[in-house]
Amino acid sequence: MNDAASAPTPAPRRRARVRAPELIGKGGWINTGGKDLKLADFRGRTLILDFWTFCCINCLHVLDELRELEEKHRDTVVIIGVHSPKFVHEAEHQAVVDAVERYEVHHPVLDDPELATWKQYAVRAWPTLVVIDPEGYIVAQHAGEGHAHAIERLVEELEAEHEAKGTLRRGDGPYVAPEPEATHLRFPGKALALENGNFLVSDSTRHQLVEVEPDGETVVRRIGSGERGFGPDAFSEPQGLALLPDGRVVVADTVNHALRVFDPGTGVVETVAGTGRQWWQGSPTAGPALEVDLSSPWDVAWWQGKVWIAMAGVHQLWTWDPEAGTVQVAAGTTNEGLVDGPAAEAWFAQPSGLAAAGDRLWIADSETSALRWIDADGVVHTAVGTGLFDFGHRDGDAGQALLQHPLGVTALPDGSVAVCDTYNHALRRFDPATGEVSTLATDVREPSDAVLAGGDIVVVESARHRLTRLRLPEEAVRVDGVAHRTQRAATEVAGGSLRLDVVFQAPSGQKLDTRYGPSTRLLVSSTPPELLAGGEGAGTDLFRELRLADGIGSGVLHVSAMAASCDDDPENEYPACHVHQQDWGVPVMVTAGGVSRLALVLAGMDEEGDG
Repeated sequence: MNDAASAPTPAPRRRARVRAPELIGKGGWINTGGKDLKLADFRGRTLILDFWTFCCINCLHVLDELRELEEKHRDTVVIIGVHSPKFVHEAEHQAVVDAVERYEVHHPVLDDPELATWKQYAVRAWPTLVVIDPEGYIVAQHAGEGHAHAIERLVEELEAEHEAKGTLRRGDGPYVAPEPEATHLRFPGKALALENGNFLVSDSTRHQLVEVEPDGETVVRRIGSGERGFGPDAFSEPQGLALLPDGRVVVADTVNHALRVFDPGTGVVETVAGTGRQWWQGSPTAGPALEVDLSSPWDVAWWQGKVWIAMAGVHQLWTWDPEAGTVQVAAGTTNEGLVDGPAAEAWFAQPSGLAAAGDRLWIADSETSALRWIDADGVVHTAVGTGLFDFGHRDGDAGQALLQHPLGVTALPDGSVAVCDTYNHALRRFDPATGEVSTLATDVREPSDAVLAGGDIVVVESARHRLTRLRLPEEAVRVDGVAHRTQRAATEVAGGSLRLDVVFQAPSGQKLDTRYGPSTRLLVSSTPPELLAGGEGAGTDLFRELRLADGIGSGVLHVSAMAASCDDDPENEYPACHVHQQDWGVPVMVTAGGVSRLALVLAGMDEEGDG
């Protein structure tokens, strides 16, 4: 049992010391100037391992959370990214190199395409942070977002402890910046055809908007300073663009968690929605647009008199009403997965592309490798895709067709839709009239958006840093079908009863926040739903007795956990509080010798298991 889940006092921080396993990865090291690193190279420093994969929005949030910590403690702390792929494309070394530049990762990264280090550290979720002390022992593990404050407190404790022991070594870290490359765009995200015939492109890695001539190359002007920021002349990794009826452009300013509006006539940029802070569970989901937090808006579209927002960070669709000046949730529960039905009950997984087409709003739902739509009555449907763990490149009937992490969708004149099938480097087409999926083009490198230009379609080739103009072919090409499942090995579990423990230990100096009722939440479901014969649903304890159904040999357990902790200072009337949250998708296989307890670490160390 996880005592911390049912008692207000935190469990002891440490138990028997566990030596950190060596760092190994077949892909080698990035951001080290060609040097291979070993754990011994970090002796005397606090080491933070960030297990991430570049498709994962929560991993991108953690990269941003760690930036301040990385700068503040740069002489005593080394952060190492351990890239652990979910999708096949993410196991390609050049794709990891691109992602490290795209998201401005300023620390060494180990490319671990076979998940060797992931397995050594018994990691179960993206993102996971593991803290190793200056003597090489694991002292904490944190899954999900919202842990930066706890890790900083631990880092300060480790600094003091090892300074006193003489085991702290200060100095420069092993990071070596790559040589910059001169291109007119750098990992562009989305594009928009302007009324003057030019294109407006979100130049995400350079934190700018760029207006280019119809050739897609000649730069007319750049909007934004090029430095990450939230002022009138700054963006932070902008993505989606949509034209408003008055000719202005709404911009999904993704890492600023905001919507901005750019006036092409005056060049003025203003903020119209969001506070600059990331939305957390319990925050308002409707209200005055400039007073409500957003979470990684990735794309925007004008539909039914409002701006619809693909809110990738919380797996929802929101709307912004320019007339009323309000925002609100339009679809999705914040649970990650693929569930159709009424908007309020639907599940999404990192929606990243939108396209309005009459009475349908098309959605590229990236983490489920799915093409979906919402109709005018507010009902969500799936055209292509089955869930979080199946992906590939397969044409034919939509019921068996496969995509791989699509980021963009474009309505075509004949009523069909083009899908930027990002990790397949392809432009795909779905025809609602026939229910067929085909391939329009291949060898477009990480396409993230496409816009119509006369009889052509202009594709944003994000990883080639350019716009590419293609003729819309009369005949689609056929591609030999390839199907994949996520590489993670299934956890072998015994049949019958399975004890689920979400381990949460409140950080040092904090306690569970029980002022307004239970401070923890646990939601459990499964794919297929028949896998669980008992224990599914929501509750406030971070433990659950699950019952696995007879005759179902394998599946995926979906676990979502949240815990809120506050500073433990009775003198402070308004203590600082923090939310820790994570979603797990755990592939399981029922076997005679399987485990009867499944422990998922949200924060701390698993006192009953092997860490």
